[in-house]
Amino acid sequence: MAQSQKSDPPPLKQSRIARFWLPLEATWLMMALEGPFLAALIARMGQPIINLAAYGVAFALAMILEAPIIMMLSAANALVRDRQSFQQLRRFSYSLNALITLAMAVLLIPPVFAGLVRDLIGLPAAVARLTWLATLILLPWPAAIGYRRFYQGLLIGNGLTRRVAYGTAVRISAMAVTALALYRFVHPPGALVGASALAVGVLAEAIASRLMAAALVRRLAARTAGKQTSMPGGGELLTMRAIIRFYAPLALTSLMALAVNPLLSFFLGKSRLPIESLAVLPVLNSLTFIFRSPGLSFQETSIALLGRHREQIRSLRRFAMMLGALTVSGYALLAITPLAWFWFQRLSGLTPELARLAVWSSRILPLYPGLEVFLAWQRSLLVKRHHTRPITAATAIEVTVIAVILAVTIHGMKMIGVIAAAAALLGGRLAANLFLVSVSPAGRREPWRKA
Repeated sequence: MAQSQKSDPPPLKQSRIARFWLPLEATWLMMALEGPFLAALIARMGQPIINLAAYGVAFALAMILEAPIIMMLSAANALVRDRQSFQQLRRFSYSLNALITLAMAVLLIPPVFAGLVRDLIGLPAAVARLTWLATLILLPWPAAIGYRRFYQGLLIGNGLTRRVAYGTAVRISAMAVTALALYRFVHPPGALVGASALAVGVLAEAIASRLMAAALVRRLAARTAGKQTSMPGGGELLTMRAIIRFYAPLALTSLMALAVNPLLSFFLGKSRLPIESLAVLPVLNSLTFIFRSPGLSFQETSIALLGRHREQIRSLRRFAMMLGALTVSGYALLAITPLAWFWFQRLSGLTPELARLAVWSSRILPLYPGLEVFLAWQRSLLVKRHHTRPITAATAIEVTVIAVILAVTIHGMKMIGVIAAAAALLGGRLAANLFLVSVSPAGRREPWRKA
């Protein structure tokens, strides 16, 4: 016992964890600011309610279509070690990109699209037309996301994390320049400004990521495969079957998680004040994403710093508690004070009527950022022990609870759509956290542990 204690590393200082976490948080925060910027610009253009609603629905559709490719960053980080594994995963990534783009093209066929947004979601004709145009502009979006996340995974796996942040800075800059140029000189509908800015930004980021990974790709091309290099834990070389077996659970998790936005759009389209709710939802989502970003970046920090035998679990748990308290306090300070009106009406540019809806909705969610941090902590413990099945199960529970709450509040209680959405998001996230607590590897029972 004494020997084991001597071999344990000293606890990480909170300042050391913060220094590791801050660059990752900066990357997420830059992406979090993208939504409020575009929403504020659209709100200041003609017909803001219709254009915000169309932009929100188009963005939700693009997000659900990109879901299968979003975990490519983790796959490239974990699997690519040499020329053989690089070529195999690249082939898989490009094939998946092509399939997703084809699926989005099929969705854009007018009768198919009309059946979705007019018949299923219930959008009025004017909103549906703008939504189709915005979705068409976003056609390159999913493949560009998959392409850049593949190369970003290579960068992260080889310790070049600053280049990921540089790529995000390129994306935000290209997005802002495109949006402001269209707003100032071209004056198209606001939904098309938002979609064009998103598409240009992510394409610029994809190109920048590839250029920054060029030298690394050359090194990988010169690195021959060995028996123990291509698969985690050693063994056979990386095959397409092995990639699919590794990637399918990750894709399923992200697919379910990203299904939340289309699910919300579907229910909000049939709620009280449907267009107003659809217009407010992207603004509300943008605000919550800013305060959720510390939790999203903490998951990567925790996985990296926990240690092989979770030696740093106490230090990281303490940091998570402080981070959760700070995010809840910061969000609450904005949502329940006059700052909320300043944010939604002055900065976001919402009309007084829409701002009122946004304020009411935001005041339901003060605990939401803290639950994001706690969820990231629970996930990191499971990932560290390769217990990924409960992560997928927790996401399935969260989506199910969201759907049930939406059905009860909108169809049963006739609640205003965006208010119901806020309650559903909070309830779903709480359910996911409670489930992961029940199967946490920090506890005595580990029912999900692989044999």
